[in-house]
Amino acid sequence: MKQRLFIGICLLALLMGASSCRNATTPQERTASDTTTVDNGGEVEGLFDSEAAEQAQQKQKNKKQAGQKRPKGMEIPAVIDVRPEQLLVREGYVVSYNKDWKIANWVAWHLTKAHTYGDNRRDDMMFKEDTEVPYPRATDEDYYTSRYDRGHLCPSGDNKWDRRAQIQSFLFTNICPQNHGLNKGDWNDIEMQCRDWARKYGEVYIVTGPVFYHGVQNTIGKNKVAVPDALFKVVLCTKTYIRAIGFLVPNKGGHRNLKDYVVSVDEIERLTGIDFFPNLKDDTEGRVEAADDDDMVKEWNVPAKYYYEAKPSRNYRY
Repeated sequence: MKQRLFIGICLLALLMGASSCRNATTPQERTASDTTTVDNGGEVEGLFDSEAAEQAQQKQKNKKQAGQKRPKGMEIPAVIDVRPEQLLVREGYVVSYNKDWKIANWVAWHLTKAHTYGDNRRDDMMFKEDTEVPYPRATDEDYYTSRYDRGHLCPSGDNKWDRRAQIQSFLFTNICPQNHGLNKGDWNDIEMQCRDWARKYGEVYIVTGPVFYHGVQNTIGKNKVAVPDALFKVVLCTKTYIRAIGFLVPNKGGHRNLKDYVVSVDEIERLTGIDFFPNLKDDTEGRVEAADDDDMVKEWNVPAKYYYEAKPSRNYRY
């Protein structure tokens, strides 16, 4: 009896061991069973590309963080996805900096009537590197012998209201290579016109920056600071009724009627890939950004010519 019981126990143990062997697999076998072969001969685990998924998640996270940190002013454009963007918040303006170009994608500010006055002039100001952006970055040496001016995007004349604001307007992240005749001529006239509008209406919202028609074709200095083909400026006014106007100005000398530079905001959006005034209601944004050139000239009372030839000393007033 004991012998038969012992034999039965042994048979039962053998059966259980065989079952375990059938269910067990080697690590190599498990890998093979979990792997799907794709047409190109490569293998993707479970048809799931984990690296692509991580990149997509990181991109979404970065976009969300950018949105959370982004200032909420009416002048601030939407997030740029198509090229590098580092936001720099200054006393008098906000910069969207492009590390590839070594200049801004755009600079935006809220210009009030009070900000068009002040005693903090540019007389003792010096252009400086912006230490908040990575190397390589623009320096004074890049502009030496380049034949281009260190052209302000947010002008010094809009920052006289505060000493710190004036100093920060001379950081190279607010500067781009600009034709000398344009910088001292028509571009300065447009800046003066914007100050006149701020005084007339109480406030305006301004965004300005570079335009590259076929990518960066020209750079200056050892740090390869990009030279724009043109410059844009868009202006929004919300007093009395909402209206906007755009200027597109070639980066070259010569003098033209300011009316000739007027274009729709939609056109500048098409050229730059920037979405301006996203905080407006969609129907309002669509209407003001698609305004006809002649209508904008009339609504804003854009002068045919300004002060350049008649009053060459006008810079001292501003």
